[in-house]
Amino acid sequence: MVILDELSSFKSVGAKRFKALKKVRPLIKRIVGLTGTPAPNGLLDLWPQLYLLDRGERLGKTLTGYREQYFVPDKRNQNVVFSYKTKKGSEDSIYEKISDICMSMKARDYLIMPERIDNVVEVQLPEKEAALYKRMEKDMLLPFEGGDIDAVNAAALSNKLLQMANGAVYDENKTVKVIHNKKLDALEDLIEAANGKPVLIFYSFLHDKDRISERCSVTELKTSEDISRWNEGKIPIAIAHPASAGHGLNLQAGGSTLIWFGLTWSLELYQQANARLWRQGQKETVIIHHIVVTGTIDEQVMVALSRKEIGQAALMNAIKARIGAVA
Repeated sequence: MVILDELSSFKSVGAKRFKALKKVRPLIKRIVGLTGTPAPNGLLDLWPQLYLLDRGERLGKTLTGYREQYFVPDKRNQNVVFSYKTKKGSEDSIYEKISDICMSMKARDYLIMPERIDNVVEVQLPEKEAALYKRMEKDMLLPFEGGDIDAVNAAALSNKLLQMANGAVYDENKTVKVIHNKKLDALEDLIEAANGKPVLIFYSFLHDKDRISERCSVTELKTSEDISRWNEGKIPIAIAHPASAGHGLNLQAGGSTLIWFGLTWSLELYQQANARLWRQGQKETVIIHHIVVTGTIDEQVMVALSRKEIGQAALMNAIKARIGAVA
């Protein structure tokens, strides 16, 4: 028997881990997958995970076939398709197909979960910095002495705008250009408002970490010793990247205040990172702060995360286990 914890980490058909497991899957008699984020980016994420469970019995033998049966192109540029959306009625069909081997057990339904407060801290850019942001957004180029800031495509532009919202950005020579300190000011206020309680900060870019470290006395959670010290209450301000601290770490003993300095488009990283503090065993109310620069891409990220959560919640509810009814 094979148990796959964090099954959603196999959601990419091009990943080495998926290919390796697919190769030996015929030799496995029984397999169980566990995940709290089965469809972080939509129902297309389901096919690789379900294939590893039933070898294509329910959603088809290929990703292409699954996509053609249940989805239609959404955002596209002539012949290039950037994203897909489900056909009318397809969501219910998918839920029905997988209902016999999938079940959802929400922590809130079966575990004693702490209270959770989500807070958006809005900050505004000064007129000069706001003009720089708008110029980058429009022209995809900002000329600077010593190196320009440019973006060659939409993905690169999104990355640059996220950096600018955070307060700094890499130029063409990988040199950091500081744009503003508004998020740092808001971060400092939130730390002060915590009244000495431990705070965990999630950052996005290396220059975020460097600038935060220059402003505040922080400890990065990198080793098992760091994690132990955090859980023992010996680290007042911790900092981590959601990709490195988002899965599997139990940090609830060390604090209950989390601050998103830089936001992420990934619902999976977002939910998993929040779950480091908001989980069973947490004795305090968990407060999750999001520092958002108004009028920037930060607001779009918050909306996107909310929409993805709604879509994933629909899936989870559709396959929700009715333990009481079965009993």
